[in-house]
Amino acid sequence: LEAVKISKHISFVRKMAHYSAVSEQFLNMPLAEKRKFYACGNNFVTLENIPTVDKMFHCDRNVELAKKFSLWQGDITSLEINAIVNAANSALRVGGGVDGAIHRAAGKELSKETATLGGCAPGCAKITHGYRLPAKYVIHTVGPTDGNPETLKSCYKNCFDICNKKALKSIAFPCVGTGIYGFPNDKACEIAVTTALEWLKTTENMETMNRIIFCVFLDLDKNLYMEKLKEIFTS
Repeated sequence: LEAVKISKHISFVRKMAHYSAVSEQFLNMPLAEKRKFYACGNNFVTLENIPTVDKMFHCDRNVELAKKFSLWQGDITSLEINAIVNAANSALRVGGGVDGAIHRAAGKELSKETATLGGCAPGCAKITHGYRLPAKYVIHTVGPTDGNPETLKSCYKNCFDICNKKALKSIAFPCVGTGIYGFPNDKACEIAVTTALEWLKTTENMETMNRIIFCVFLDLDKNLYMEKLKEIFTS
């Protein structure tokens, strides 16, 4: 029994060493070289090509805050930024939707790394490397399955906590909790925007965070976020 434990420990250490080596390779690779490995090919989107809210419509309130937010309709796996958020399941196994898309684009190393994290409770968040994604990191968070708004709020808060700890300056969120998880789209939008706004209003966070991107796929969500952002930033 003891020999089995030792064998498993050695296997775990070897796996971690492999992930570390591969992830460091991608992190330290010159950008032009890393782009050759992107699953999206040349269809990546840089932060400079994602307009901020103040460029999308005329803002006459909270203008400086508006410069920190973006609404983007498209493929989150194409974003060349510090971190993208994965709407994961509690086992951190490859799922469907955005979860499956992120894993496919990142490559097999991502699922091997998430398998070592011991899962993730609803409302919590864990970070991995991005591997073959344009994004440097993936932050995995698990939305509520019981419709609890506080759990969804915790998803965003814990993702922002990781940004602080890792000094990440740009992050993109999908619509966490919606779809198969059943959280109403309008309420999910409200929680996402208000929680991000509340976090960003502190001086330290305002100075360190360059961009918070709400990445949507459906026109329904695009319209909901547009209405909410206009409510905050226009009279």
